[in-house]
Amino acid sequence: MNVLKRELVPLRNSNDIVVARQKVRQSSIGLRFSLVDQTKLVTAASELARNALDHGRGGEMTIEELANGSRSGLRLIFEDRGPGIPDIAQALTDGFTTGSGMGLGLGGSKRLVNEFSIESEVGKGTRITVARWR
Repeated sequence: MNVLKRELVPLRNSNDIVVARQKVRQSSIGLRFSLVDQTKLVTAASELARNALDHGRGGEMTIEELANGSRSGLRLIFEDRGPGIPDIAQALTDGFTTGSGMGLGLGGSKRLVNEFSIESEVGKGTRITVARWR
């Protein structure tokens, strides 16, 4: 698998979430994703960026445009140095929330992508990696 392009997007405030969404949309259009797949990627990016900001005290998103043989894809990596997630399985359960939301962010984001991984250490932060292939 080759990384064709990589870009780092800081996630420090609500405006950065808008920028992150725009950059994911631009990359997905450039890779000729369908409108449905573009929307799935932008939605997942929005949820995960918001989580990094609200629960992780900010962080960054890395966008990677990928090539794997004849397939192209987009990988998004969200990293923060927040409190971490003590129980990942519980956090992925629909309806579970530590905030005021509906509790669909992590589980919903996982359903919108082809690949999803989460690494978290309490007191050190969280890294979520998602990818969608075309």
